[in-house]
Amino acid sequence: MTDVDTASRDRLTVAVLAQYRMATTEQMHLILSPDVRIEQTRRRLVKLRGEGLINRVTLPQAGRTRVWYTTRYGAQVASEWPELRGRRPPRGAHDRTAVRLGVGHGLTVTETALAFLQDARRHGDLCQPLDWIPEVHHPLGGGEAVIPDALLYYRSHDTGTGEADSSGDGAGGSMLRAFVEVDRATMGPERLAAKLGAYARLHQYIPAPPPGTRRTLTVPEESWRRRYPLFPRLLFVLDGTGPAGIHTRLTALQAAARQPAHTALLHDIPILAAPMTDLLRHGPAAPIWHPIGGPDQRVGWMHTRHTLPGPTTGAEPRAAAPTTAGHRPDWSQLRT
Repeated sequence: MTDVDTASRDRLTVAVLAQYRMATTEQMHLILSPDVRIEQTRRRLVKLRGEGLINRVTLPQAGRTRVWYTTRYGAQVASEWPELRGRRPPRGAHDRTAVRLGVGHGLTVTETALAFLQDARRHGDLCQPLDWIPEVHHPLGGGEAVIPDALLYYRSHDTGTGEADSSGDGAGGSMLRAFVEVDRATMGPERLAAKLGAYARLHQYIPAPPPGTRRTLTVPEESWRRRYPLFPRLLFVLDGTGPAGIHTRLTALQAAARQPAHTALLHDIPILAAPMTDLLRHGPAAPIWHPIGGPDQRVGWMHTRHTLPGPTTGAEPRAAAPTTAGHRPDWSQLRT
């Protein structure tokens, strides 16, 4: 049984790296085995590297932090597993130089995933490591597509959670889905706000039938309905800038939300934005999120579109205790 457990944990380790693209040793430890000593995680990573399934780069500017990723062989092996079938890694996912140059954004996305995983554990909700799926491709036609930084699946034990984008799963909870965009202030506020337009198009996009297709009486439907029973909510995580920069980016998002083309999207789902610093300090469930297109309040990410709470007071949200004391990495120096 011990051998079976070891193989299962090895498999999950490779699967997480194949899906997340990259993670540090500490991130892998907290994602997979926070209840054991980190030395066990290190030994597992070293063993899998020796088997040619994963590799690492070392970042001297970050205290010689080791960043792990799958090799081409490891990704090929993982792609045959049912939980990862059909997911193609982006170009450069197995190249040492590409990984090194992409750590600023890649590790921040992984850190965002970790925040949701830890929050689920604290609250007794269900969110497994593979429920965070980066870069899911959503075609818009004409060669264009919406590719969020991640798609999140999350089941809350609270039956009153969610509305516009949640569905009961028959197990005494609500299933939530979210598109997550991690913004590190590497693009201007206008380009960030333009992402609202892309999601509004996806919300209404109906693919044209292939040439020569016979006309039927079937009512055409939006392409996203083939994947999701309800359109996922949209979360913006803002990083890489101070309070003034956060305010500027929130203002740009609020201005974009007033465009008539975005009305249907804003009516159907919550669109929220929060600073990364608040996410790490208080946890995603805390009232740290600013509703885009809504009143000037702060809410939790699972709030419903139509039941906003009253105005927030000046009190700070209660901080969530980190799984590992002092785990507050700063990737701001790794911008590449």
